[in-house]
Amino acid sequence: MSWKNKYIQKIVSADEAVKVIKTGDRVLVGHATGEPSALVEAMVRRAGELRDVQLFHMVCMGQGEYCRPENKNSFRFNGCFLGKHTREAVAEGRGDYVPCFFFEIPELLTTKMPLDVALIQVSSPDEDGNCSYGVSCDFTEAGARRPETKVLLQINERMPFTYGTYINLDRADFIVEDTREIIVLPTPKIGEVEEKIGRIVADLVEDGSTLQLGIGAIPDAVIRFLGDKKDLGIHTEMFSDGVVALAEKGVVNNSKKTLHTGKFVASFLMGTRKLYDFVDHNSDLLMLPIDYVNDPQIIARNDKMVSINASMQVDLYGQLNSSSIGPNMYSGVGGQVDFVRGARRSKGGRSIIALPSTAKGGAISKIVSRLDPGAAVTTSRYDVGAIVTEYGYAELIGLNLRERAKALINIAHPDFREQLERDAWENKNLR
Repeated sequence: MSWKNKYIQKIVSADEAVKVIKTGDRVLVGHATGEPSALVEAMVRRAGELRDVQLFHMVCMGQGEYCRPENKNSFRFNGCFLGKHTREAVAEGRGDYVPCFFFEIPELLTTKMPLDVALIQVSSPDEDGNCSYGVSCDFTEAGARRPETKVLLQINERMPFTYGTYINLDRADFIVEDTREIIVLPTPKIGEVEEKIGRIVADLVEDGSTLQLGIGAIPDAVIRFLGDKKDLGIHTEMFSDGVVALAEKGVVNNSKKTLHTGKFVASFLMGTRKLYDFVDHNSDLLMLPIDYVNDPQIIARNDKMVSINASMQVDLYGQLNSSSIGPNMYSGVGGQVDFVRGARRSKGGRSIIALPSTAKGGAISKIVSRLDPGAAVTTSRYDVGAIVTEYGYAELIGLNLRERAKALINIAHPDFREQLERDAWENKNLR
């Protein structure tokens, strides 16, 4: 039987497909902009029939209706990264956060937290019946690894076909066709502070480097000032529209990469239709699972690997809090530690953490004498590399604790330096 006949036989409505979900099941929801909205909405319509369905999801870009208070007895979020809807659910006791490095999530989902059902959005099939994971390979691909897991594929002709990792139609228990636009992420607004930080970070990037860039105004600002660089490469958990602009200028060509030479390497994508059109059938891009892309040992095989990430707080020891506000979870570790460690072990590599010097309109300092009580240490003082604010950068590798305190105070906002110095003296950082 040809794959086309199999395809036709497996097509059902979204409401019919999600009937395989049973009370008490653990269900994976495809990640970020790859979220299979039709399947998720159909699942939520069954709320009255279900109890205690555990949902593994990370960045929720959809409506997050399963997190609403009225659905608390039917669905419970249990994931490794929080966004707007899931953050509220965890804070109010309707969801849970699971500490886990990003690159270890696929193993988690096939051993300690085995899945019963996976909801996955993919591209239209190729001539061999293989569908691309499109904009979301990451941990989504792990949803189909366990043979016992029922796989519901939402096939969307608007999903770009990306190379590297595929799922054959044979693996699908049911197929749901959908034609809505893939979720987009608007371009962030870049202000004066972000521009200053972007310029400083860009100056630390050498020609021929391979980059990991996060998401948001600061990474986009960095990209803005990389225009005079040469032969940059990309090995990153995700990228957005800014990388497309650098590729179109020839700044990013991946020619100097020591791993996957000539190829962009990523695990998920978040951006606008411009990004999705760029990656569609682009043979220069490899979309690979997160346990490969984010494995520190794999990352380190890229010479001159530069990781660029953000944080919420850094204390005078160099400890980073990138995931919580005090004891309250805000996001998660994501891939920060994966890439910090990989870049530190790369030949000629470096790790950069960039953050504004203040928050809340200048009311509080992001460089602090000690992290807030209950705050999680995301990146330890043993892993940290360079710290950048709009006032400069501090390379912490090789500095003792006293030297670290001085270096960090020097790039804090001037309004807070005197108090930081007093705190450092009292805490014996400067004695």
